[in-house]
Amino acid sequence: MARVLLIEDEASLRFTIEHGLRRAGHEVLATAEARAGWEMLESCDLLVLDWMLPDEDGVSFLRRLRRTPAYEKLPVLMLTARAAEGDRVEGLLSGADDYMVKPFSLAELQARVLALLRRTSVGGVMRRGELEIDVERARVRLSGDEVGLTRREFDLLVRLAEYPGRVYDRDTLLDDVWGGDYLGTPRTVDQHVAQLREKLGSGWIRTVRGRGYSFEVPQ
Repeated sequence: MARVLLIEDEASLRFTIEHGLRRAGHEVLATAEARAGWEMLESCDLLVLDWMLPDEDGVSFLRRLRRTPAYEKLPVLMLTARAAEGDRVEGLLSGADDYMVKPFSLAELQARVLALLRRTSVGGVMRRGELEIDVERARVRLSGDEVGLTRREFDLLVRLAEYPGRVYDRDTLLDDVWGGDYLGTPRTVDQHVAQLREKLGSGWIRTVRGRGYSFEVPQ
């Protein structure tokens, strides 16, 4: 979906967040230090930033970020154990787009990341691991190589990849991709899934027996 930079000095939490965001389909760059994180900013679409870092506090980092024209609109989700209202206000006024207090659930963090990406509209491109789906131009690249898809294949891929891990039954996909007045059968979905697997590889779309299909990022 997107390339996320995570700057978090607590190793266990960094690993948990990194793994969770990758499971949600994002590419994740992770570091424990502000200095290393600054060098990675150019290639990221969203920043998840801890307040307390060993070499620079997150608020200072964030203010410096917002003074830099190249990063003034980069979406930032700030993480902190500081729960006081004044701290939250300081974080938001310093340039954070959202603010989460530790401890938090991974599901909520994933949802907030998705909401920020939607709000800031990352160029109409969904990044899922090595797969890039340019929704506006109807183009797909896998590991940098363009993949030729028919319009129906592309629309089906977009529908599945929008929410990695969500299971869609065949009737829902038929209605969403082909339209409610289409006279075909759910077998049409099976055929197009098979064609996508042939072009992308078998690891991207999972069959959930008795339920339908879901999009997965190969590990």
